[in-house]
Amino acid sequence: MKKINLISLTVALILLVSVSVNATGLRKEFNNYEIAPVEDLFLGKKVEKVWTLTYSPNEAPVTVVKKKNLNGTNYIIRSEHFEVNYLAGSEGFGAAELKRSWSNVPKKITKAVISQDEMKRQRIITPNPVDDERALGLIASFLPMLVNDDYTHLLN
Repeated sequence: MKKINLISLTVALILLVSVSVNATGLRKEFNNYEIAPVEDLFLGKKVEKVWTLTYSPNEAPVTVVKKKNLNGTNYIIRSEHFEVNYLAGSEGFGAAELKRSWSNVPKKITKAVISQDEMKRQRIITPNPVDDERALGLIASFLPMLVNDDYTHLLN
């Protein structure tokens, strides 16, 4: 009788934990993504390349815009609900604040979606120089961690 009660309790706890995990919006895996170059687009003088980054075919992709300036190469991530910059500069590659003049999304909205603590942790992802392929792979891997738990649905 004790074994049956113990098994019943274990099953109930497993169900409770799995329901709690789903209710809290615990992150799903972002291992699968697709990066595609955007072709035949007038980029202007300051934009070098543009890509789309998609984690799920059900959601709109984010756009990655490559710009160079005196600080290094900027990979600006744009979405309808947030923007963030990854900078490949003299200190390495990592997350950085987006210049206000480059921003299209109100800062208040971006701050709600993007984790400021994670921005600090990702300030330098690697101290080594990166090419476009490596930068895009790092962005695809680290961007989901930048997005606050309540907003991960914007990526999937």
